[in-house]
Amino acid sequence: MTILDNIVQTKRQEVADRKNVVPTALLERSLYFQSQPVSLRKYLQRPDLNGIIAEFKRKSPSKGIINAYAPVERTSIGYMQAGASALSVLTDNLYFGGKNEDLTTARKFNFCPILRKDFVLEEYQIIEAKSIGADAILLIAAILTKEEVDRLAQFAHSLGLEVLLEVHNQEELERTLTPHVDCIGVNNRNLHDFTLTVETSKQLAALIPNEFVKVSESGLSSAETIMELRQYGFEGFLMGETFMRTSRPEKACAALVEELNKLKQQQGSFSI
Repeated sequence: MTILDNIVQTKRQEVADRKNVVPTALLERSLYFQSQPVSLRKYLQRPDLNGIIAEFKRKSPSKGIINAYAPVERTSIGYMQAGASALSVLTDNLYFGGKNEDLTTARKFNFCPILRKDFVLEEYQIIEAKSIGADAILLIAAILTKEEVDRLAQFAHSLGLEVLLEVHNQEELERTLTPHVDCIGVNNRNLHDFTLTVETSKQLAALIPNEFVKVSESGLSSAETIMELRQYGFEGFLMGETFMRTSRPEKACAALVEELNKLKQQQGSFSI
């Protein structure tokens, strides 16, 4: 079994256990369940921002511990003050060191789109996402069928949540592409050997219809790379480890946004 197979197997059991402890009816009583979500799609397309989805992630299966001590409150507020377009919060505990409370804390202190980053397999998790304050969910093509993507995406929309569909290659994109998602995320990480290359985003860019917001994920560490990917039509850039591996992730984010703004100004002056 691959690490992804193990994660899915564990997640199915986790969800079954949570259903017994926290029924759907209780989730629907949450303060956030009746609130209007903030559009991830619109924020990524705002001309005054740079499309950065700043991620809060403590660890990963491939890298181990990344940052065990950064506080959610300070980091998430700092990300938004730095000029990020949105937040991504890992809520998987066993493999990524996250928890639902991390997202709720970020929600409490920030008015911005928040993506719940987890391994969504069924509707219960989408109801849970809404109840903890998420505005968007992640659907991973590698672990879902086309029918499951369709069903889960439509259910998310029925709750007002947006959907980021993550693909790793052309096969996944063509197999699961559906009009019921809002954004297509290209993960530059190879799931088999964990190698990273932004060439994956470049290669898939032309295959993604323009009605979807294109998001590049993983392996992004420089303003120059982001500016290059913009030429391929990408408007969103999900970045976690680049920020989280520093002692002050929010300051690393601010430095990147500052560099991006400088490059945009230079690009604008060259075009005059």
